[in-house]
Amino acid sequence: MRLKSYTAPSMAEAMHMVRLELGADAIIVSTQRAAGGKGVRITAALEPADVEEAIGEMLAEANGTPAADIVRDALVEHGLPPRLIERLVNAVHANTIDDPQDACTAALEAGFAFAPLPDHGAPRPFMLVGPPGNGKSMVVAKLTARSALRNRRVGVITADNVRAGATEQLAAFTRILQIDLISARGPDSLRRVVEESTGQYDIVFIDSPGLNPFKLTDMEYLTALIEAANVEPILVLAAGGDPVEAAEIGEAFGAVGATRLLATRLDTTRRLGSIMAAADAAPLMFCDVSATPHVANGVTPINAGTMARMLLPTPLQTIPAKSASTTTTEATL
Repeated sequence: MRLKSYTAPSMAEAMHMVRLELGADAIIVSTQRAAGGKGVRITAALEPADVEEAIGEMLAEANGTPAADIVRDALVEHGLPPRLIERLVNAVHANTIDDPQDACTAALEAGFAFAPLPDHGAPRPFMLVGPPGNGKSMVVAKLTARSALRNRRVGVITADNVRAGATEQLAAFTRILQIDLISARGPDSLRRVVEESTGQYDIVFIDSPGLNPFKLTDMEYLTALIEAANVEPILVLAAGGDPVEAAEIGEAFGAVGATRLLATRLDTTRRLGSIMAAADAAPLMFCDVSATPHVANGVTPINAGTMARMLLPTPLQTIPAKSASTTTTEATL
């Protein structure tokens, strides 16, 4: 049996290396991103009869290190889909890092993208999208507070004319921050509002109605909103749900243009499998998380290291402790 791994900047180059050395009869056993997310890594076997044995050897080898064992146990506990577990554990083994947390961090960097939302300015408005009840309006308030407390000019638009009391809830927060809440009813209205706000604000956040990702008319309406105003859609999804369901939700919102995932309710859940499944299925970049009911400092950027600490059993706290000044501000809000 001949089993070998090839790393190259692109899939085409890696496949060329496989064919060049093993020939046209080579069987691709696995493909994954290379360590650090740079390029791809292909493992191939020469004879078809060897493929099943090769896969078994790979998994056994991946499970044969303490770091891989610890990471696997943590991922199983968090409820990740089996195929995602195997991919991340294989990445842990490929990185040959002994420390479990560092190994998990490297695997997450290879398996996911992290792109926190800016708090200072952005060329396009951010539209918070997602199913009903996942905390979009509260996230808009938190993001607005974060930028406003950094003395940025923040525009806040609500396109949620579906849920009763949605505008009033968001307006209560914007009044405290002395920010006018602008309402838009439908795609055409949203386009006009966004055009009128161009150049007036450093950053703009748009609250959208909670929509059913499995209902065609809801997704068509959301698509119309997104296309009308040239926004960047950000999926807001609460942690703690069913991973299979969350993956389908992620795919649905990814299909209409969502680029990043902002996870909420991390303070009331113990498992991250659902949000990781959603980001993997779409795919979506992780940006920020919400792990506090408070508005001030209510969203925190996330990266691979932070997520690794959340996944592995550790005494470290994911969200930094609040300072005295922060507590005072939150009490005001």
